[in-house]
Amino acid sequence: MTLRWQGLHDGALLIDGLIFYCDGDISALREGNVAAANITVSGFNADFEQACDDVAAWLARCEAPGAPWLIINTVEDIRRARDLGRIGLIMGWQNMRPIGDRLDRVRFFRRLGIRVMQLTYNERNFIANGCLEPNDDGLSSFGRDAMAELNSCGIAIDLSHVGHVSALEAVERSTAPVLLTHANAKAVSDVPRNKSDALMKSVAEHGGIIGLSVYGPMCWSGETDQRPTLEDFYRHLEHVARLVGTRHIALGTDFPAVADLDSVRAIIEMTLTRYPAAISRYAKVFGNDVRTRYLSDCESHRDLRNITRLLVEKGWGDDDIRAFLGENYLRVLKEIWEA
Repeated sequence: MTLRWQGLHDGALLIDGLIFYCDGDISALREGNVAAANITVSGFNADFEQACDDVAAWLARCEAPGAPWLIINTVEDIRRARDLGRIGLIMGWQNMRPIGDRLDRVRFFRRLGIRVMQLTYNERNFIANGCLEPNDDGLSSFGRDAMAELNSCGIAIDLSHVGHVSALEAVERSTAPVLLTHANAKAVSDVPRNKSDALMKSVAEHGGIIGLSVYGPMCWSGETDQRPTLEDFYRHLEHVARLVGTRHIALGTDFPAVADLDSVRAIIEMTLTRYPAAISRYAKVFGNDVRTRYLSDCESHRDLRNITRLLVEKGWGDDDIRAFLGENYLRVLKEIWEA
């Protein structure tokens, strides 16, 4: 007999709000029943030329004969990808550095298929301040113009690594819902990458989504005897669900999707050396290896069924579980992309 949680998971249209790097391997995504994912297709600090090259590589991969990927431009494409037995690729960025100070590049990259853009990654750029900057005085004048262009183009705005003041202003200025694709609750774990209740409430009040992450440093309670577990993740999920309701929460793992985990070693090392404020305490206790960056009982997409099982065990209803796993994203992305 199929257990309830197994049937729920296998029947869900599961959308991962953030994969930080993918080499094209789909094995773990298949095992986790992922229908579509927002994949960071360019390096966190890529310039214009690098971003163009990265998008070109993904377009070629997706258009190759027998490719298991389908590029997602609309919400209906996500359903079509599942019907075709493919994985839906939502091409996204974690930094708008590739546009430099050129607004016309927003529409250019939208034509190439970019559907999610994070304003900045930890640091200050032409648009906004990152969450690791010592000062945050909100969006620049160019950033305000960029927000308007993103809304006009129907590109989803991600605020996960954006500074608090800049993010609050972005929510208020946006004419479409905005996303926190991978961000947990600062009230539960007070680390630089987590978000305040005030910001998460504002995102929800404007129709947006908070994507809860299984990234260890954002779930960590500070205890040194063991890596964080799904119980630590659930403390964040429960807090945010009570704060904003189950219509405004989703899953954003921040996993890689690669054939060989050692292939992301340079990225993992960069996040420690360039952004020590975000990761140094955790790395000192658990080491700086991608294999220890996540929950001990949810280490890759292969383990996503453990989340569904946990929610069933915690007494969540079927509708709320399906909403969290993907249906909330379907509703909100439709509103953003068709604006």
